[in-house]
Parts: sequence; structure tokens; C-alpha cells
Amino acid sequence: MSHVVNESCIRCKYTDCVDVCPTDAVRAGGNLLVISPDDCIDCAVCIPECPVVAIFHEDDLPNDQRKYISINADHSAHWPMISRRQPAPDDADAWSQVADKAHLPDPRAARREGRAARCRST
Repeated sequence: MSHVVNESCIRCKYTDCVDVCPTDAVRAGGNLLVISPDDCIDCAVCIPECPVVAIFHEDDLPNDQRKYISINADHSAHWPMISRRQPAPDDADAWSQVADKAHLPDPRAARREGRAARCRST
């Protein structure tokens, strides 16, 4: 089992969870983070760190967010690992209030800067 980042992260992309992840399981996309199910050790330390409540254990994911299990698995195989907290996009607070964002994920991987991915708003 793994933890999953859901729709709430889209366009917010707060990276508070990255600093506490002991296995560097977080990957960065254009405007979304995902968790690699291959690297997640199910420790749950990331859950309380997310300011928009976007991380759930796979078994606790709301039914309308279950598609994010495969989104996390698929994108984490191609997106770069992020190992340090990065600044959130300038409009992250505004996007944190938007409920229906499923049509907005950016499938592109975040650009790399050294080993860490650079966060940017899109």
C-alpha cells in the first residue's frame, strides 16, 4: 500500500511533505506532486504536513479521488524526484480554495535543477 496525492494538490503544489519523506518518494510535475508507490514505505509522516489535505493512504482515499492511485503510479515513473521543499506557486493560496480541479493537471514533468525538481506555476 502507498500514500496518494489527490486533486487538492493541483495548482497548489505545496512541497511541505518533501522535507519529511524518508524515502524521497515525492515526484514533481508541472503543477502537481505525486507519490511513487514503489518508494513509499507507508510511514504517513507526509499526511499532516500537507496544508491542503491532499495526501491520503490509498485505503482512505475518497471514492471520487480513487483515479489518483493510477495517476500517482503512472506519473511517478516519469517525473523527477523532489528532495527539498521549494517555494509554492505565487497563486497557491487562491488555488487551495478551488474544489474542482481534476481537469487542470499538467502532465509535463517539472524541470530539473540538479537532483531536485524546480517548482513553477503554470
